[in-house]
Amino acid sequence: MRKFRHSGRQLLSARAWRTRLAFWGGAVVVGLAAVMLADGAELADGWFRGVVHDHPLLTFLLTPLGFALAVWLTRAFFQGAQGSGIPQTMAALDPKHAALRDTLLTFRIAVGKGLMVLLGLASGASIGREGPTVHIGAAIMNSLRKVAHFPHHDLSRGLVVAGGAAGVAAAFNTPLAGLVFAIEELSRTYEQKVSGTVLLAILVAGVVSVGLLGNYDYFGRVITNVAPIDLLTPALAAGVVGGVLGGGFTAALIYGVRRAAPWQRSRPLTVALLLGLAMATLGYLSGGAVYGTGYGEAKALLAGEGGGGLLYALEKGLATLVSYWSGIPGGLFAPSLSVGAGLGGALAGWFPHIAFPAVALLGMAGYFSGVMQTPITAAVILMEMTDDQAIFLPLLGASLIASGISRHIAHTPIYHALMETFLANLPAAKDSDQTVR
Repeated sequence: MRKFRHSGRQLLSARAWRTRLAFWGGAVVVGLAAVMLADGAELADGWFRGVVHDHPLLTFLLTPLGFALAVWLTRAFFQGAQGSGIPQTMAALDPKHAALRDTLLTFRIAVGKGLMVLLGLASGASIGREGPTVHIGAAIMNSLRKVAHFPHHDLSRGLVVAGGAAGVAAAFNTPLAGLVFAIEELSRTYEQKVSGTVLLAILVAGVVSVGLLGNYDYFGRVITNVAPIDLLTPALAAGVVGGVLGGGFTAALIYGVRRAAPWQRSRPLTVALLLGLAMATLGYLSGGAVYGTGYGEAKALLAGEGGGGLLYALEKGLATLVSYWSGIPGGLFAPSLSVGAGLGGALAGWFPHIAFPAVALLGMAGYFSGVMQTPITAAVILMEMTDDQAIFLPLLGASLIASGISRHIAHTPIYHALMETFLANLPAAKDSDQTVR
């Protein structure tokens, strides 16, 4: 009886409802922000591709200058918005760095993050919008903490988890993947007492995205028509190859970020210009295939219409490294899926008797999990994005194998390593704001 009365008081409590409304209202705003960024990213990418299609050599001017402008604006007005944004979100969730939460997760950072991602795509960078959407979502939800006047640390931390996961849900139109990402990556010690509220916030963001963009599948409906038992060998191959290449990519990315850090502190614009020139060269040599998120190329590969296979995967992976090393804001999700699609396309040649889309999906799962080391998220996100539940177990198998192999190459998961590097360079970055060149 006492428990029933307590539940009734909780249900009618003004504080409890203020908490719920903050979560759910914030989720609506996150969904709207994700839709705006998705539409803007498509326009920015389309504009750049249109310009360089008509005048290919313009990339050698637009890309370096765009990179330099994005770096300057980020350092001058949106410090903390560089890179993917997931490392910053994870740092804000760490109790040891709780003091940074109101510095890294603000409305100003959210707006700046979105604008700089659009500038990067309008410059031809090989970046994604999904990781930045996590940062934007977490920043929006954290900013609402002051409105709701949360009395407990756990509740404000729950807001950040909900915002980041809602960002994944809205960006990919995959609510279940958003929840899995929250548990697997954002919060190793997930708060059960706010889990119901967090779950509903993730679903609300997904509903907003669906309502505005339509009930679409991110890569379209992919029909594999293959029995899971027939995919055991392709899944093993995708897991091994994806784990080796994905782990190698992670190790190279972290090594480059750490080596570039001193140069970015002293000569950030010079680094941006040089790496922008490298990106322009890769884009020109690839015929424009490595520009942008890689969404179009991945979708074409899944439909069996794309070309390039392994060559495209290697070029796109290198373009993503160059873009991230430059210090511009931008994510890794979409480019990694695109590289994985190219890898899967190459693996499909080993299994001519298996439907091409099935092997391509396994390649995406293997490489994505090899990079991120989040196997459950990789399998769920691809299942939801393609609306193909039948292939879930092979996707999970490839993801688990890839993640296990990747951990022997890159011992620290990519976002944890990037978080550590970001925190290590944060004081120096603040000092160097006065000497941006």
